[in-house]
Amino acid sequence: MSAAYDVAIIGGGIVGLATARALAERAPRTRLVILEKERRLATHQTGHNSGVIHSGIYYRPGSSKARLCVEGVRLMLAFCETHGIRVERCGKVIVATRPDELPRLQTLYERGLANGVAGLTLIEPARLRDLEPHAAALRAIHSPGTAIVDYTEVAAALARDLAGRGVTIETEARVTAIARARDGVEVRTPRLAVSARRLVNCAGLYADTIARLAGTPPDVRIIPFRGEYHMLRPDRRQLVRGLIYPVPDPEFPFLGVHFTRTVHGEVEAGPNAVLAFAREGYRFWQIHPGELAAALAYRGFWAMTRRYWRTGTYEMYRSLSRAAFVRALQRLVPEVRAEDVTPGGAGVRAQAVSPDGSLVDDFRIVAAPDAIHVLNAPSPAATASLAIGGHIAGLAADTFGLR
Repeated sequence: MSAAYDVAIIGGGIVGLATARALAERAPRTRLVILEKERRLATHQTGHNSGVIHSGIYYRPGSSKARLCVEGVRLMLAFCETHGIRVERCGKVIVATRPDELPRLQTLYERGLANGVAGLTLIEPARLRDLEPHAAALRAIHSPGTAIVDYTEVAAALARDLAGRGVTIETEARVTAIARARDGVEVRTPRLAVSARRLVNCAGLYADTIARLAGTPPDVRIIPFRGEYHMLRPDRRQLVRGLIYPVPDPEFPFLGVHFTRTVHGEVEAGPNAVLAFAREGYRFWQIHPGELAAALAYRGFWAMTRRYWRTGTYEMYRSLSRAAFVRALQRLVPEVRAEDVTPGGAGVRAQAVSPDGSLVDDFRIVAAPDAIHVLNAPSPAATASLAIGGHIAGLAADTFGLR
């Protein structure tokens, strides 16, 4: 027998949890269930990111990323304060180390101002030395409000909040089929079946797969990119006080390898952006034949390869060569040596790719009559998660008639 709900949310990462919270607040009588395929919540993108609460500087003014990130910062800081979650406002510098990066740095600064990011300043090398004595730059942006947090702690607090609101959370519930029923859909997993009037798809790395199961073939395909980290040795962590980022490549929606201090006192270096051969391919040689074959059969994959082959080749080389990885870090902090870094963990970014090979740069959230699909929610989705949840709850109220 199927358990009956008004809305089934597929995916127990931070976006799925935040969406459930927003729906419960907006329509408290709505019966909600979260279906998560792993034994624990927040196992993948949420549990493998760098923990940065982004300020909103990078994103095109007027875009969903810009609007929801800036709103999300406010909501995230308030949530963490309410729930006693440690947040460290360590600040961030974005450094231009070559003359050709200076115009791009200026553009970033203007974007940040247009997006309403508070406290941004353009700084010269003397001021940079006050903030980050070991960093190098011709000029930099200082974002004093950028902060760090442990998003797994945020997810755990969201789960406790949802339990208090009567939301059902089912783990080890990988969705294998979605069938139409008279009053909605039946969602099947190996462990249980659930009937629901409506669906919200927050499945991250498998968002396009769930959309197809639900009868809404997406116009994009998820291609996984692995981000690999190194860690600074404890006795060299003093080289980095906060966050040190490069000026990103405007043609590539990744931020480049950078230094990130964590709330646990470590310093991460990375991540790169390497094409993964499995959607959960956390190691270089981890291959899922079926997923790889599906990616190779997608024309957008080959269009992407033609468009970005130089960047992709370099990222692969830098993944295999610690010396190349360290050289990229030395552009930011010249004193870093190869012996200062040790291999760290990795995360996998769910990147939506269009049929023409372009990497979808904004959030992509699509509403159907009986479902809402989050088809692209990479960084800064964790920062923006509470705002994304509110946005989806608004869509659900309009589309599903929830009250």
